[in-house]
Amino acid sequence: MIEEPYRWVEAIANRREYIEHQLSGGSPIAGLSYKEGILLFTLGRERQKLFEIYDRIGLGTIGHPGDIERLRMTAIEITSAEGFARSAHDVSLRRLANYSLSPALKTAFEQVYGAPYLARMLFAELGRGGASNTFLRLDYDGAIFTSGGAFGRAPEEFGVISGTAASTAKMERFLREQSLPASTLEKALEIALDAWTVGHLTQSEEPSDELPSAEAIAKAREEQLAASSIEAAILTDTGAQTVTWRSLRDTEIRPQLEKR
Repeated sequence: MIEEPYRWVEAIANRREYIEHQLSGGSPIAGLSYKEGILLFTLGRERQKLFEIYDRIGLGTIGHPGDIERLRMTAIEITSAEGFARSAHDVSLRRLANYSLSPALKTAFEQVYGAPYLARMLFAELGRGGASNTFLRLDYDGAIFTSGGAFGRAPEEFGVISGTAASTAKMERFLREQSLPASTLEKALEIALDAWTVGHLTQSEEPSDELPSAEAIAKAREEQLAASSIEAAILTDTGAQTVTWRSLRDTEIRPQLEKR
């Protein structure tokens, strides 16, 4: 009987190690505020990673496609039901994450005889009426990491996910040095691509305090652009249409990024 809690802790540690290994090669995703809204950005070669969830909420994910789809559909169903029962203004990212998705992920992770979710998610919510945009990272164990704004922290105008904690930290450090959210969409795309490149370069590195050099970023950026497709989307309410989500086509933005 005494050994049972220790066996559970060991099983959880093994499960965490397994999931981290499975996610370690996932293509980074950068989300950041710009002058007219939010940009979500990644490079890839296979599956779609950016999705609209509801009205002013977008999602970027890395992980197993089946688990991603289950979580995406769950998020859509929850927000749609709340929007129908109340109103679109009552749907919020924090409610979705804190009261619905996080408990479900935590339960699945801690039930050691069941399958956990192999997914890491970045949510972005467009602020209303001049309010700050919200970025929220939700991990496979239900842990929530927000873009600040509570407990004395000033809100940060970006959010990222990557395959490793060290890579995520490097992307965040890089973005803290940029001029957000005053940038235009064109400048935001360039910043997001560089942030993605930082994440890509540092996924397999040992933790360190140094960011990749400008030369290393430029070289890797050129190589990865040539070998990958660009996936990007914006959330903005400045247009004439009521729809806030718009996917940006690869052919629409590639010429600008390749001519840098």
